[in-house]
Amino acid sequence: MSRLARRALLALAATGLAAAPVAAQQYPARPITMIVPFAAGGPTDTVARLAAEAMGRDLGQTIVVENAGGAGGTIGAQRVAQARPDGYTLLLHHIGMSTAPTLYRRLAYDPVGGFETVGLVTEVPMTLVARKDFPANTLAEAIAVIRRDKEKLNYANAGIGAASHLCGLLLMKAVDTPMTTVPFRGTAPAMQELLAGRVDLLCDQTTNTTEQINSGAVKVFSVTTPQRLSPLPNVPTSAEGGLPEFQITVWHGLYAPKGTPAAVTQRLSQALQVALRDPKLVARFAELGTAPVAQEMATPDAHRRFWQADTAKWRPIIQAAGQYAD
Repeated sequence: MSRLARRALLALAATGLAAAPVAAQQYPARPITMIVPFAAGGPTDTVARLAAEAMGRDLGQTIVVENAGGAGGTIGAQRVAQARPDGYTLLLHHIGMSTAPTLYRRLAYDPVGGFETVGLVTEVPMTLVARKDFPANTLAEAIAVIRRDKEKLNYANAGIGAASHLCGLLLMKAVDTPMTTVPFRGTAPAMQELLAGRVDLLCDQTTNTTEQINSGAVKVFSVTTPQRLSPLPNVPTSAEGGLPEFQITVWHGLYAPKGTPAAVTQRLSQALQVALRDPKLVARFAELGTAPVAQEMATPDAHRRFWQADTAKWRPIIQAAGQYAD
């Protein structure tokens, strides 16, 4: 190779090395897509839209929320895992990121190694609710009905791998009684069927149930947290109702495809931290029975450590239940 050719190659290499930080400094230069791997109108969709609006103000670009539901959130997750790692395609997912590695034994993407973490967003409590005319008024009475009428009762969920599915597994384990489960294509249709009285029970996030509870459209038996919630002060905890082992919160986190430049994920994390201090977001979260995570948890490192620990926690629970998505 001639000296001139070698110089040309070195110049090209230097240009390529310089391009990455320059691109990161200019990020974002166009609108960003945030994929929600569940149907519109559900609790994760609500969290995503609030976060996207607030983050977009800090980033100076629109963040478009796009719903890509199906297969317990894995269709949307796969799309992001296989997207170009440039920071323009993001994933807002919930606790299903911890359970997918065990629930799904065959996936077309790496459910752990396929992503860069950006930061946690919120931990949402859950509530056990029932159709309005369910023949029980307390958690103890509901447990008695479940044990007595288990063959007749239908427990709705938003699909295998959804938070409502996981909560149902914990409930049936806690009361040592199986129920017929009815999976739907998302949280919204599951709630619609509960409101119509065509299914009996649903355990779902406060972001989807608080308004229905306060309006009296559904019966509520407990919240799945150690303490009562300020938006639902009259709803007892599961422990108060005699079921202390029935506790679960649903955390949400923001991800980018593996290989996204660290400068880009750090900029996104910075915008997320700003968003989580936004008064409008904080107030709306409070109305829905949740709150932003502490600022130190809205970082890539803290998010990854939390995710790894939660994945290890859920693995034996799912294996013991023997319910796999594939």
